[in-house]
Amino acid sequence: MNKQPRNSGVLFISDGDQMKDVFAFQIHITEECDQRCTHCYIFAENNNIEIRRMDFDQMMTVMNNCLEMCSKLDRDPYFYITGGDPILHKDFWKFLEVLSENCIRFSIMGNPFHLNEDVCRSLSDLGCEKYQLSIDGMRDTHDTIRKKGSFDATLEKIKDIRSAGMDCAIMTTVSGLNADEMPDIIDTVVAHHADIFSFSRYCPTGNEKTVGLTPEEYRKVLDSCWKRFEAHKDSETWFNLKDHLWKLYLFEEGMFSIPDGLEEDVIYDGCNCGNNHLTILPDGNVYACRRMESPVGNALEESLYDIFTGDRMNCYRRYDDFKKCSKCELLRFCRGCPAVAYGGTGDFYSADPQCWKVLP
Repeated sequence: MNKQPRNSGVLFISDGDQMKDVFAFQIHITEECDQRCTHCYIFAENNNIEIRRMDFDQMMTVMNNCLEMCSKLDRDPYFYITGGDPILHKDFWKFLEVLSENCIRFSIMGNPFHLNEDVCRSLSDLGCEKYQLSIDGMRDTHDTIRKKGSFDATLEKIKDIRSAGMDCAIMTTVSGLNADEMPDIIDTVVAHHADIFSFSRYCPTGNEKTVGLTPEEYRKVLDSCWKRFEAHKDSETWFNLKDHLWKLYLFEEGMFSIPDGLEEDVIYDGCNCGNNHLTILPDGNVYACRRMESPVGNALEESLYDIFTGDRMNCYRRYDDFKKCSKCELLRFCRGCPAVAYGGTGDFYSADPQCWKVLP
């Protein structure tokens, strides 16, 4: 990400504004984790599943497969290393050393429990650009969703991450459980000097079929968050508008307009599924989107280039098949969250259940 200096007064960045020539790989090297979060994809339906992990040779196979794909696509690879908690993998540091030696840009998405000043310095020395932590509510709510002590541990580690020279990103999974706490979460994140804050909605799993918010309620969430973003626009924290319904909100508020002279068949923003992102699980299975069941191949057995350019991925790029979005002028810039739609209906192309826009 091309980052401007802190204290620049930047209000927000959107997914469509960052790393345009980069292809992002979210690589899950292990499912080992200290927590059992209620919204976790891994443990949502079966807390007794066998933990999967890549061995080091498999990591190398996946890495080389990613590099070959990016070479053919003329894109720069960016790795988001995650799990579970990736730091728990016995070859975590060995893998990062290889990434560093090959000048591969990467960030970590993990937990706070194994971080300290020395660990953060080692991560930074190996080239880690960003460490992402999660806050899913104020203390009682967050610790109920994750585990007792997690809220305070997360806030405490922001300083260690930043002091080591990395950016600290805070991510929230928003649902009916914590929607009312979003303004307080934003205030707390800013007060602790996090570099980046973003949120996305909970994707229903198992028997749950709702995020717990009506379209009207979710628009109010965005409105309350925007007001907090404006109040903190001169802070050190950047606000990444990750949820694609932000585009609809800004459009209605007159802060986004469709530019003139754009090509009609080009997708300019919105959901990155099928565009510039793939997820690779510990068994090598490749998902078009980690937030829903979307297997498209296996990185240990197939060429990622063939997977990404093949028919299995093309079904996620049939934009005219989106039942509501295809009729909306914001099709090329929004499309809501197809993963949330899938979680609620089992249909990737169905309407985003929190989209409040009424079409003619």
